[in-house]
Amino acid sequence: MPHYHSLGTIPHKRHTQFRKPDGTLYSEQLFSTEGFSNDYSLLYHHWPPTQIIHTDEPVPAMPGVAEEKMLKHRSFEGFHIRPEADFLTSRKPILVNNDCHIVLAAPEESMKGYFYKNADADELIFIHEGSGILLTQYGQIPFAYGDYLVIPRGTIYQVQFNDKHNRLLIVESFSPIRYPKKYLGKYGQLLEHSPYCERDIRTPQQLLTIDEAGDFLIKTKKKGVLYGLHYAHHPFDVVGWDGYCYPFAFSIHDFEPITGRVHQPPPVHLTFEAHNFVVCSFCPRLFDYHPDAVPAPYNHSNIDSDEVLYYVAGDFMSRKHVTRGMITLHPAGIPHGPHPGAVEKSIGKKQTDELAVMIDTFHPLQLTVEALEIENPGYTMSWAE
Repeated sequence: MPHYHSLGTIPHKRHTQFRKPDGTLYSEQLFSTEGFSNDYSLLYHHWPPTQIIHTDEPVPAMPGVAEEKMLKHRSFEGFHIRPEADFLTSRKPILVNNDCHIVLAAPEESMKGYFYKNADADELIFIHEGSGILLTQYGQIPFAYGDYLVIPRGTIYQVQFNDKHNRLLIVESFSPIRYPKKYLGKYGQLLEHSPYCERDIRTPQQLLTIDEAGDFLIKTKKKGVLYGLHYAHHPFDVVGWDGYCYPFAFSIHDFEPITGRVHQPPPVHLTFEAHNFVVCSFCPRLFDYHPDAVPAPYNHSNIDSDEVLYYVAGDFMSRKHVTRGMITLHPAGIPHGPHPGAVEKSIGKKQTDELAVMIDTFHPLQLTVEALEIENPGYTMSWAE
């Protein structure tokens, strides 16, 4: 990521001898998601992170696509995804394409008996309900309602929840998730006009070094297949690390909305970007302050992107019958806008308490079998009232 962080004990120079108290060498590992050409971190292990002692039979993990092509507005009840005990089996892909998978999950238990590594995708986990700790080789990150957890692909992690009531929105990105370029200065600092800054980014802390031999299962997803890889030493045997590529947390409640005299377009809500999609945060904010302003969004002919909105909390003046966890999909090719009556109703309003996450993809999304099971029928015709 665009700022440097270090934790634990590291040698004075990289790629030099770094020895344990008994005189043997620590094992250095370079971690990056784009080879040697971009951000990376260096981790120092008690043992080589290469010692696989056993493998399990692979398990298919590709989403089941139900509709590859469609052109109508859709709506889904996200909280109708049923809770399941296990973290991985609770994850249900809803909308997918070659750039990202949009997933809902309601895990009831912490990860037990295994670690997880997504070797395909960076993960952006939005915490809608629940709290706990993200455990990684880099240290620990506590999380709570409203947090985004950004986990680079290949990161080995466990999630510990504080109780069984958890609701997650997960975006798996097949390219790195980054801060938007328009917010960054020449040398990578978040600029003054950015709606958040480095102080809002929560890096891993409390590095827990576990020097333990045994049989440690790391469930690893690669090309839509889940592999069980058993390692001879605990993956959290890191004594120190430094660099720019690591997991972090950012709270949607720390996003500072950008407002104006007239209605501002969705890019002012931009929070993260990746190849062919962006993630935006709609947060409580003052409405437009021109005396004749129309706070409701204008109709938009989105020819270039599919727009997904995940409703978190609050009242939404542009939509009727919104529920927590609802997802709307407005595909590229047909205009969308406020429901009937919403524009006139918005005039004179001073502020909104809405909270939502928007994902705009520049290639069409496909609906999965799980999406059809939670779809709201009739949403397409709700503008004809």
